[in-house]
Amino acid sequence: MMEELSLESLAIHADDNLASAADVAVPLHVSTTFNYDSDPARLRSARDIDLYSVNNDNKHIYSRFGSPVTERLDKVLSSILGGHAAAYSSGLTAYTGVILHYHPKRIAISQAYHGCHIVAKIFGRFGVESVPLFDESIGQGDLVHLETPVNPYGTSIDIAEVVDFAHKRGAYVLVDSTFAPPPLQNPLEFGADVVMHSATKYLGGHSDLLAGVLVTKDRSVWQGLVEDRAVFGGRAGSMESWLLLRSVRTFKLRVETQSQNAQAVVDWLSSTLASNEIPVLTKVYHSSLQTEEFIKQQMPNGLYSPTFSIEVSTKEIAKTLPSRLTLFHHATSLGGVESLIEWRSMTDKTISENLLRISIGLEDPKDLINDLKTALMSFI
Repeated sequence: MMEELSLESLAIHADDNLASAADVAVPLHVSTTFNYDSDPARLRSARDIDLYSVNNDNKHIYSRFGSPVTERLDKVLSSILGGHAAAYSSGLTAYTGVILHYHPKRIAISQAYHGCHIVAKIFGRFGVESVPLFDESIGQGDLVHLETPVNPYGTSIDIAEVVDFAHKRGAYVLVDSTFAPPPLQNPLEFGADVVMHSATKYLGGHSDLLAGVLVTKDRSVWQGLVEDRAVFGGRAGSMESWLLLRSVRTFKLRVETQSQNAQAVVDWLSSTLASNEIPVLTKVYHSSLQTEEFIKQQMPNGLYSPTFSIEVSTKEIAKTLPSRLTLFHHATSLGGVESLIEWRSMTDKTISENLLRISIGLEDPKDLINDLKTALMSFI
């Protein structure tokens, strides 16, 4: 029955069989430790079991291994993301988990979230070399890290091309799909070995939790990730898991609406740029503006990331524009129900100082367009 349900229904019902109480809303379990079985005949020595194994039938022992709410979260995420999923305490914790699992000699990474570059640099202390995305040195057992749509631009890279390059060399492919979770795109369908999401963003959607997710089709990879997660303490906490589980119930409704809202804003910005109606606007970046054939296959539902970037004519305008907006919070991050704008140079020194990243929320796009138009026109 569950296998036949839509994403919307799975987000609400995939964990029904794990309910341990009569509560309709999932209860929050804050306990760090759990009672052992009261029947001595059922107790097993640590000599006889692997405490960290996913096959351990000692249900709940200690919350670093798992808890009722974290178990339910992994079940729902697996159902809606199309593979075996594991939740982590942040996106960068999830990224660390992938590198620990594959322990590559090289990580191929180009334009991507600067935090991932920093994590890769940390692993450089242990001899892991960072090289460009299509570097010819990539070989057996290495890790190719592709982010698409890419931060901060919101533009797309051909997943199939990267997978083909990596797999021919015996390397693994990790795709960071934070900017476009299902139903916008599903990198597993294009051969990615593991997909990563910063669940803080669209899966969480309310700017009130930190979490990350890894998902893979390979159960043995998932088992290794989960068992490592229990050891190095990477699991999402009970409170964050509870908040995230609440959020994924409405995930598809939110992300589709945000995508549609963003498209309306991007269309207006693009037409404004073409007409030179507002000369201070000099560039708009978004997957929907790309003409490559792979875009339609990779994002087949015609829904694109709700996050994109614009460039303006001067650094001073980029720095000032957010303060002239009413409906956009000037803050980092993305994916929440509220629209955000960020002078990206505040957090990323590699990006043009004329660039602003925009994350569209659930407000009426007409109101957002009017707000942007008024603010941009104020510089003329």
